[in-house]
Amino acid sequence: MLQAVVFDFDGTILDTETPDFQTWHEIYRCYDVALPLDLWLKCVGGGTDEFDPHQHLEALLGRTIDRQRLRTERRRQFLARVHAQPVLPGVLELIAEAERRGLKLAVASSSDRNWVDSHLQRLGLRSRFLAIVTADDVERVKPDPALYRLAVKRLDVPPRQAVAIEDSYNGMLGAKGAGLHCVAVPNHITRSSDFSAADLQLDSIASIAADDLIDRFSGPPVSAANGTDDGLKEAP
Repeated sequence: MLQAVVFDFDGTILDTETPDFQTWHEIYRCYDVALPLDLWLKCVGGGTDEFDPHQHLEALLGRTIDRQRLRTERRRQFLARVHAQPVLPGVLELIAEAERRGLKLAVASSSDRNWVDSHLQRLGLRSRFLAIVTADDVERVKPDPALYRLAVKRLDVPPRQAVAIEDSYNGMLGAKGAGLHCVAVPNHITRSSDFSAADLQLDSIASIAADDLIDRFSGPPVSAANGTDDGLKEAP
């Protein structure tokens, strides 16, 4: 029986992923070099250890750049775009249905606490979550399972009685590694990632009724099948 829903934050509740990549992509173009999406995807949903955009840009240019000036200007543009983003489709409906059924809610994010808390407060969602687990709470972020393990521990539910909602490959690995079910909801940036290990893949959280989504994990395990149904894909 499903007891909890654990949301990723960036790219799942709020589309911060598109503005993040777009602002870096535009900076690279100003220097007449390219930032390939497949390279950028290495750090989406996890930490920045896999890819440093400043370092990569300098390697392409063969010289150093004013990192502080670049960081300040990009951050200004990034935050302006993030603040213009609405809560992603289907999120509010899923939260409301989970609450109606008495399910526990949490957020497990590889971002720092100030980033997650400030945006959840701004969006009026902070009080809806019983637990908020961030990079400040663990030694290793996604794809390591530590964030999801801590989230279900704080909710006091078994991992197999919780479902994670994720937009990234790294996040999916973290959720599955912790023993949770995982619904993959890729966004514009992550749609080319391999989500075959997810229990269910959606084009959008809004592509399925919230009660139907919860029902899929409230009874017997999701059956193994391939195919699509109104944007739904069950993993093999």
